[in-house]
Amino acid sequence: MAPALCAICENARALVKRPKNGQKLCKACFITIFEEEIHHTITTTKLFSPGDRIAIGASGGKDSTVLASVLKTLNERYNYGLDLVLLSIDEGIKGYRDDSLETVKRNAIQYDMELKIVGYDELYGWTMDQVVETIGKKGNCTYCGVFRRQALDRGAKMLGIKHVVTGHNADDVAETILMNLLRGDLPRLARSTSIVTGDESSEVRRSKPLKYAYEKEIVLYALHKKLDYFSTECIYSPEAFRGSARTLIKSLERIRPSAILDIVRSGEDMAKLVPAEVTGISHCKSQKVSLSSADGEEEGAGGCGSNGRSSGGEMAEMEKKLQEDEEASSREFDVASITPRKANGQRHDRIGGRNGLKKDPGRKLTRQTLGTCKNCGYMSSQDICKACMLLEGLNKNRPKMEIEVDVEDEESSTLRRRMEGLALAAG
Repeated sequence: MAPALCAICENARALVKRPKNGQKLCKACFITIFEEEIHHTITTTKLFSPGDRIAIGASGGKDSTVLASVLKTLNERYNYGLDLVLLSIDEGIKGYRDDSLETVKRNAIQYDMELKIVGYDELYGWTMDQVVETIGKKGNCTYCGVFRRQALDRGAKMLGIKHVVTGHNADDVAETILMNLLRGDLPRLARSTSIVTGDESSEVRRSKPLKYAYEKEIVLYALHKKLDYFSTECIYSPEAFRGSARTLIKSLERIRPSAILDIVRSGEDMAKLVPAEVTGISHCKSQKVSLSSADGEEEGAGGCGSNGRSSGGEMAEMEKKLQEDEEASSREFDVASITPRKANGQRHDRIGGRNGLKKDPGRKLTRQTLGTCKNCGYMSSQDICKACMLLEGLNKNRPKMEIEVDVEDEESSTLRRRMEGLALAAG
C-alpha cells in the first residue's frame, strides 16, 4: 500500500495524524499549521500590543518550552515587536523543580532571552517540600497553586512587567472547566475560561496563547522541532483533584477526539451566563489592544474565544443568539416549579400559588471586587489574600512573617478559620 500523502501540500509523505481532527500532514505542514493557529489565536483575541514586555511562565516542561519557541518564532515572523522574558518559579521540590530549572536555563541561552527565577522560600519562607512535610500529600496542590499564581505575578512586578503568558493548553482548560462544574463554582468557571485574566488597569495580566492547542499536538510539535524540555511529572501531583478530571478527559478524548474543544466551548458559553459583576470581568473587556492588522487578518475575525479554525461568521451568529437568550425574561424563572395547566387554564406552582411562574431566588453569588491584601499588599478580592491565609496556618508554630495583619474584619476572620480548617483536615 502506497504511503499517504500530506493533506495540505499533497507532495510529501504524511508523518503526523492530528489528534484534533485526524488530518494527515507532513512534518513541515504540521509545524506551519500549528504555529499559524497560535498566531490566529493571538491576533483575533488581541493579546499583545507592539512594544509590550512579556514574561513567559517557564517551568521547563513541554507546554512552556513550546510556548517560548512559538512566541519567539511568531514575534520574528510577524514583527509583533515584543520583548520576551522567561520567568520561572522555584517551588523547592528536590528531584523535580531543581532538575527542570536546568532545562529553563538552557532554553534561556537557546532562545536568547532574559531569565528571572523566583523561589517560594524567598517569597513565603517555605518550600513545597517543607509544606508537604508539615501537612502531608493531601491538599498540597492547593497550597502550591495559590502560591504559584501569586509568585508569577510578584515575579513579573519585580521585572516591571504587566503581562504574563502561561502554557495552559486546551486539555488544561477543559480539566479546569470540569473541576469547577463538579464544585459548582460558576464564578470561577467564568474567569478560568477567559483567555485573559485582568485588563489594562490590572497590575499584572495573565493570558493563555495555547488555549486551543491540544496537549498531544504540543508534544508532537516539540518532538518534530527537537525542542529541549523536561518531561518528569511533579512528584506530588498524583494526589491532586485535577488528576481525576484529567483521567476523565483522556477517556472522553479516546471516544471522541473533539471532546476537549467541545468542553472548552461549552465552558465559554456557560461563562457568558454568569453576571459580569460576579466574575469581576466583562466578556472581551480585557482584549481591547491589538497588534498591527498589517498581517491581513480582518479585525475581530473569529471573535472572542475563537478556536483558530472558525472564519468568524458562525461565531458571531452564535454570540448574537446567546446574547438574545441572556436577555430573555424567561431565564429568570425556575422551570422546575412549573406544573401542567389545570383544566381551567390556570397554572399552579408547587406551593399552590396561581400564576405558576415562580421566581427562583437561586444561590447568592458573591460579588468579586479586586483590592489589595492588608498583609502582603498583593491584589486580592478579600482583605487577606489566600496565600497569607495558608501561610498563617503554616506559621502557627513558627515565627510570623515580617508584616503582620493590622485589621481583620468578620469576613476575613471567617475565611481564615475556613482555610485553617482545610489545612488541619489535609493533615
